[in-house]
Amino acid sequence: MNIIRMTGGLGNQMFQYALYLKLRSMERDVKMDDITEYVLSNARPIMLWAFGIEYPKATREEINRLTDGSLQLVHRIRRKLFGRKSLECQEKDCNFDPAVLEKDPAYLTGYFQTEKYFSDIAKQVREAFVFSDKIWDGLSSETAEKIKVYEQRIDDTPSVAVHIRRGDYLETSEVYGGICTEAYYEAAISLMKEKVPGATFFVFSNDGKWATDWAKKMESDENSFVVIEGTTEDTGYLDLLLMSKCRHYIIANSSFSWWGAWLGSAKDKCVIAPSKWLNGKDYTDIYTKDMVKITPSGEIENV
Repeated sequence: MNIIRMTGGLGNQMFQYALYLKLRSMERDVKMDDITEYVLSNARPIMLWAFGIEYPKATREEINRLTDGSLQLVHRIRRKLFGRKSLECQEKDCNFDPAVLEKDPAYLTGYFQTEKYFSDIAKQVREAFVFSDKIWDGLSSETAEKIKVYEQRIDDTPSVAVHIRRGDYLETSEVYGGICTEAYYEAAISLMKEKVPGATFFVFSNDGKWATDWAKKMESDENSFVVIEGTTEDTGYLDLLLMSKCRHYIIANSSFSWWGAWLGSAKDKCVIAPSKWLNGKDYTDIYTKDMVKITPSGEIENV
């Protein structure tokens, strides 16, 4: 048996579920550990339900069996005498690690943030990540109507999704800071205006006030900016739904907007991404071949 430890928000959960689908395609017995991470008080909500996804859940006993983590006295004494015999396989670094697909049995931990894990089953992954009608359940009529109005406007215009992530990224600037700078976004907007005449830019952000002020500065007679409002941390799947409907993308160094762009179905889509993903780490494999990279200083690396 393989168990994949789920961690992080919706974007990370989608990468981990895509790995689940890959291992299942290899006829592996696979379950998801949605216990270890998500019992924590600061855990992000599990949102795979937004796609109607159900997955086999590992029990605490199964997790302990693979990680040699039982708290029973006999196991604690044995570990003290002979050491831990864990089958945990941690992703080697931030890039594609073939060992992840080779280990069996294994308790797999990591983010698995590259298309290389599932490129050969991309059609199956896309079919899995189709939004369920359940996303409308429990929404106020006002919010549901607002989202549908945004959807219609996205469909009716040369739409560009712009993801600006602040909030938690500002709190950990040593990891995320200085990457998606204003110079990055200004250069990306300028390039997108060249490629998509008359574009409407739909701005997604966890800092609505900042995004609104920024959008007002960027708006011109030829191009309009629409800041998406009405969504929350608990309804982030609505942002992803709207992103995926856009034709073109300016993404942040975020798995969330990575998936928004990946799910986009326009044949002529242009995806602009920051040339660096995280400070101090090599994230070569997170980039797909169609992405145009722009540096923090606003220089275009490839067109």
